[in-house]
Amino acid sequence: MHVRRRDNDNRAWSKSKKAWTQPLDFLVVQAFDQYIDERHKVLGPGGSDFLLVNLLREPLGSPMTPDAMGELFERLSGRAKLSRKVGPHMARRAFGSNVSDAGGAPDEVQALLGQDHPESPRPYLIPDRSRLREAIERVPSPRALHGLEES
Repeated sequence: MHVRRRDNDNRAWSKSKKAWTQPLDFLVVQAFDQYIDERHKVLGPGGSDFLLVNLLREPLGSPMTPDAMGELFERLSGRAKLSRKVGPHMARRAFGSNVSDAGGAPDEVQALLGQDHPESPRPYLIPDRSRLREAIERVPSPRALHGLEES
């Protein structure tokens, strides 16, 4: 997916001022294909060149506003019977953390989040609790460090 910043009616834009490419996995591509089919049913083949557009509210085919996107995430959270509402920013943070937990290097997380500065991904990296437990288990006890631990 190619991301580029531009002015538009919905007051949403890419934070990065330069264009960048976002690789997508198979499940995202498959979901997007289904979304495109739905767009064609609602809007016809002309549609819009924006990624996400209104299909359920007026004006049909116009870019989704940040508020509409939040409402969509809220509805989807309910349909998925999640214990709390999930928003777009929370999904972004989870994505960054998941890439990191899967062994992604900081520069990979930075690039996948479309960020310019190497420190920008830091707030998005929330380690998985099991990784934290594993980190604690790797720390030797003071007794073992000094050869005082029984065998």
